[in-house]
Amino acid sequence: MDKNDKLQILKNAIKAYPNFPEPGVTFRDIFGVFQNITALRAMKDLIVEHILFLEVDLIVGLDSRGFLFGPMICMELGKPFLPIRKKGKLPGKVVQQKYVLEYGEATFELQSDLITNGTRVLIVDDLLATGGSMSAAVQLLKSVAADVVECLVIIELTSLKGRDKIEVPLHSFLKYDD
Repeated sequence: MDKNDKLQILKNAIKAYPNFPEPGVTFRDIFGVFQNITALRAMKDLIVEHILFLEVDLIVGLDSRGFLFGPMICMELGKPFLPIRKKGKLPGKVVQQKYVLEYGEATFELQSDLITNGTRVLIVDDLLATGGSMSAAVQLLKSVAADVVECLVIIELTSLKGRDKIEVPLHSFLKYDD
């Protein structure tokens, strides 16, 4: 099966919910992939084919759907996983980064003692929309002297221009304009 076949299988498994969570918004639900083993394998293959030659030391997953992909990538690359979580969810020494949401403000935290100067990081999440959370993750990692090699998402909502806020390379497998 070639890359285009895998992308089509993946795209077919993404469920769309018009007017959710509010009128005019189409919610793209990644969980349809996890209910379809063929789509899950296609997604895993696409991710592995893309990341296999990236030189990274650490995989960082964003709260919470990045936690679904991060460990899968870690096993393929033989690299450790570190979560970035919402405020108050991590023990130990943490650093924080505030960011703006469509409806307010939030804070990400990272256990900073697990990263050394120059650690090469791949950030993963399911979806890039406005770019606020991904941008905050990049800033948070830079604040502890990590080198963010790439941000990787399954879905990108291009009309929201989140990519414009990301200062490092970004790769998305599926792009939607709505």
